[in-house]
Amino acid sequence: MPTLTSSCRLRGALAASLALAPLLAACDQRERAAPVSSAASDSARAPAPAVSIGESLRRFRDGLPVVTALAGGAPSRDALVARFARAVERQDTLAFRAMTLSRAEFAYLYYPSTQYVRPPYELAPDVLWFLAQQNSEKGIGRVVQWHGGRALGLVDYSCPSPSVAQGENRIWNDCVVRYRPPAADSAARRRLFGAIIVRGGQYKFVSYANDF
Repeated sequence: MPTLTSSCRLRGALAASLALAPLLAACDQRERAAPVSSAASDSARAPAPAVSIGESLRRFRDGLPVVTALAGGAPSRDALVARFARAVERQDTLAFRAMTLSRAEFAYLYYPSTQYVRPPYELAPDVLWFLAQQNSEKGIGRVVQWHGGRALGLVDYSCPSPSVAQGENRIWNDCVVRYRPPAADSAARRRLFGAIIVRGGQYKFVSYANDF
């Protein structure tokens, strides 16, 4: 499990590719307030044995099925967003799970081509996965809490940032959905999900981290 300091830095680093909100200011305040014990000071003087990214990835993949293509996604970005809107209206947990990266897809298809396998952004895959899942679950839970079980009123969506090439993947960040539930006076504009990935003609969500 990451320490307080490393966790704060990791959350900030995740903002670009996973659309997670950076918490650096709050983290810095907690770090300054946290007492430093003599044991922690001694630990700081003696660096822990480093585990390479390659070895971390090998351990993360242990027990996972080998995958070579995304599965269960949508044939287009438009279809994926429309499917997401239907899942919100139906509070369809299984659909949400199918539309986002599985642990195996993350391990074999997404993580190896991210910036987090190289300095200065190196992050072990288990840490990246943990933080992504934590924010994704919180995000989709809040979307369903606010809008689930009734018509979402999807109008359209836009992804203003250009897609980013990562190996065989292309990633869209910061997509914004415009929607108007039946009882609303006007349409709202929010990020209801995180990054979108396409690989081999299959579109999925990297995570459901959002504006809620």
